[in-house]
Order: sequence, then structure tokens, then C-alpha cells
Amino acid sequence: MTAISDIVAVLSNTNAYPEPTKKVEIAQTQMSVVFLTDKYVYKIKKPVNLGYLDYTTLEKRKNLCEQEVRLNRRLCPEVYLGLVPITLDKSIITLDGKGEPIEYAVKMSKLPNNRMMDVLLAKNRVTLAMIGRVAEKVADFHSKAETSLDIGKFGSLETITFNTEENFSQTEQYIGRAFTPEQYRRLVQYTCDFIKNKAVLFNKRVSEGKIRDCHGDLHAQHICFTDGICIYDCIEFNDRFRYVDVAAEVSFLAMDLDRWGHPELSNHFVNAYVVKSGDREILALLNFYKCYFAYVRAKVNCFRLDDALLSAEEKAKALADAKNYFALAESYRMRDG
Repeated sequence: MTAISDIVAVLSNTNAYPEPTKKVEIAQTQMSVVFLTDKYVYKIKKPVNLGYLDYTTLEKRKNLCEQEVRLNRRLCPEVYLGLVPITLDKSIITLDGKGEPIEYAVKMSKLPNNRMMDVLLAKNRVTLAMIGRVAEKVADFHSKAETSLDIGKFGSLETITFNTEENFSQTEQYIGRAFTPEQYRRLVQYTCDFIKNKAVLFNKRVSEGKIRDCHGDLHAQHICFTDGICIYDCIEFNDRFRYVDVAAEVSFLAMDLDRWGHPELSNHFVNAYVVKSGDREILALLNFYKCYFAYVRAKVNCFRLDDALLSAEEKAKALADAKNYFALAESYRMRDG
């Protein structure tokens, strides 16, 4: 079996690609490695099992690459070009070669980095009008997104409780490192109390079809202002994280805008979405879901601390980010009293 480090070494070279490129930049997450060439992006999945995702076999990685392309074409059809096999022939690894496939990459057109929302936020160049357009696009997407009795089950009290308890159990090992025992206890208590007190509302959301096949990872890093608006990199690896209440999806981006220090943009996004969709119940769930997703982002950064492929500098940043997200989660707890 070819090691992923061997594939990364090959794809780090400019001559590995079928189209000319002057440079190759590499970015990593806990679950993937991304190679950025001059015009295209190639993304491979790491052979890992993180509990909430399983990429441990080639067949699973291929199927989930296909799913990634299909799902992301809903909001960003022009970017997701398809799958490219990585092959092995006589001990030579080749991108889109004639040998036996040993890995698969999702191929995408490269989006302009200077038009990414997170980049623009850092320069204070995102306007209320731009956020309003995002709200309209998300509301339109949600109105057309698939829903069913089976999808609706993912908004049940049982599933919401499972999701939150999974967050807490998966972060216990980072208590004292990324957050304090007191923070942990308070967030657990707030979450349990809110679910119990709002049980009727959660059930109502299910019965009214508010649980839909959403994006699942809607934050600023996944939004690009091109000629239109491209929202990319949705969750393909676990339906449970994508089949969510539309209120959760709205809260995720609102939380991220808060994190960037732009509460005015966060409020405008929520209000514009409510006007477009007519869904005022979102407001009663906003702080709960903001807290939940801040905790999720903290957890993801905690996981990066255990990634052997990341440098000490990258891990230090992940730890700092995790601490900030845990603090943000607490701020929403306090807003709900």
C-alpha cells in the first residue's frame, strides 16, 4: 500500500500535473491534503477514521469524492470539475496516469484568493450589501434543498442530543489544555438545559420541514465573491452534519462573522435571511446554534493538535484558535442567560 506521504511528495512537484504550473502550494486539514496549482486545485482525502468520518479504504474515498463533487455543484457548479485518479505503474506515481488507481483527487477550478470572504473580512472590505446577497443565496438554496421524513429525523431531540454529547466526549481529553474544566461544565449544562426547555420548538421545526439537506459547513472561508457568489466545500462525509435545521446553518455563518469581529454583518445576515425566508423562529435558536458551532470549530482545531503531518507552528495556531472558539461559545451561553 502506497503511503500518503509518497503521494504528497509527488504532487508537491510542478511537473506532476497535466497542465503547466509554476508553483504548487499545499494546505492540510485533519482529513485532507489540498494542492493548489496556478489554475486548479486537487484535493485528496487522508486515510483516516475520525469517528465522525471514515476514509480508511480507497473505495470509501472514491465514493466520497464523487459525493463531494455532486453536492458542491448545488452552490458552486462551475468550480467542481470532477475526479482524477492517482495511479501507480511500475513504482511510479502519476496523476491521471494509465496505471492502477491508488488514490483519487477532486479537481476544482481555482478561485481567486483575494475574493474569499475571510480574506475580505480581514481587510474590512465586506459590505452590508454583499452580506445581503449571501443571505438571499442561502435562503434560496434552503428553499429548494431536499427534505423528507428521513432527513427530518436528523432534527429530532435524540439526534441533537447525540450531536452535542459527541462534541463533549470528543473534547474531554483537551480539558486543561484548550479550555478549563469550568468552561466545559458550564457549556454542557447550558446545552442540556436549552434542549430540554426548547423541546417543543425543536419538534415543531421537524414537523414543518425545516430540517434540510444543507451545506453543513457554512463559514466565511467557504464563500467567494466572484462574478456571482460561490459557496463551496460542503460536508460530504457524514449526512448527519449536513441534514440540519436551516436555523443551524444560518447560525454557523453568523457565528463566524462574530468571530471576525463584525457583529453588524452577523446581525444583517440573520435579519436579511429572516426577511427573505419569513422564518422568524430562527431568532429563538440563534445563540444555541452559535454556541454549538463555535464549539465544533474549537473541536476541529483540537483535533489538529494530534495530526502528525502538521508543524509545531501550525499546532500552536490551532491551539490558540481552539481557545478563542471555546471563549466565543461561552459568550453565547451568557447571552441566553
